[in-house]
Amino acid sequence: MIQFNDRGLLPAIVQDAESGRVLMHAYMNGEALRLTLEGPDVWFYSRSRQELWHKGETSGNFLKVGEVQHDCDSDAVLVSVNPVGPACHTGAESCFDSGVLGSDSLVSEGTTTKPGPGVLAELLEVIVQRAEEKPEGSYTAELLAEGTGRVAQKVVEEAGEVAIASVSQPADETASGRPAIPLDGAVDFGRGSGRDGVGRTGKASPLAPVRNLEKCPVGRDQRYPACRARSTASTNRHLEPPARRRALSHSRSP
Repeated sequence: MIQFNDRGLLPAIVQDAESGRVLMHAYMNGEALRLTLEGPDVWFYSRSRQELWHKGETSGNFLKVGEVQHDCDSDAVLVSVNPVGPACHTGAESCFDSGVLGSDSLVSEGTTTKPGPGVLAELLEVIVQRAEEKPEGSYTAELLAEGTGRVAQKVVEEAGEVAIASVSQPADETASGRPAIPLDGAVDFGRGSGRDGVGRTGKASPLAPVRNLEKCPVGRDQRYPACRARSTASTNRHLEPPARRRALSHSRSP
C-alpha cells in the first residue's frame, strides 16, 4: 500500500530510462500518481501553486512514462521516463547539474531551512501525549481537562491578542511578544520532557524557544520561571515614578 505523507504527498524520483541518470525530484498526490500510472505523461503536484502539474504542458518538455516502482517502505516512487527535451526548468538536462556537493560547500555557501508544517505534527503528538498521560504541572493537560469549550476560549484569546498586536505594534515587537502557538500548552511542549527543551525522542525540540515567549496564565505565574521573571519586571515597572518610566521608554526606543 502506498504511504503518502501527512500532507497527502509522495516523493517521486525521475530517472532517464535509457541512461539511468536521475533527472529531477518532485512530489505527487494521489491524483498525480493515478494520472502518471495511466500515462503517457508524468504528472506531479505543485506545492507552491497547490495544484496538479502536468510536466511539459507549458514548455513542451514532457516526460513519457516508462515504469513506476515504489521503495521498500512504499513511501517514495522511482519513475523511469523517456524525456522529450530537458527535464530542468533552467534548460539543463537534469535538475542535478549544479555540481558536486562537498563538505566545504556547507561552509562557503551556507544552508537555509524552509519553514513547514512538520513542527505542527510534532506539537500534535505531544498534545496527545499530554492528554493521555496527564503529567502533573502540564498546563496543556489542565486545559484539556476543562473541556473543548475552555480550549476554544484560550485559542480565541491568543488569536485576538496576536491580531491586536499586529495592527498596534511594530512587526519586530509583535513577533517577539506573541505566543508562537495559539495555545499556552505549547510552552509545555517547548520544554519537552524536561526543562532543557529536549523531548521524548532525546532531541532538542524546535519549539524550545517558545518557553521564552511564554504567555503566562493567570494564577500560574509562580509555576513557570519565565512567568516569574516577566511578572516581577512588570510589577517593578509599574511601581516606578512616571518620569522614570518615560525616561526608560525613550532609552529603549530604536
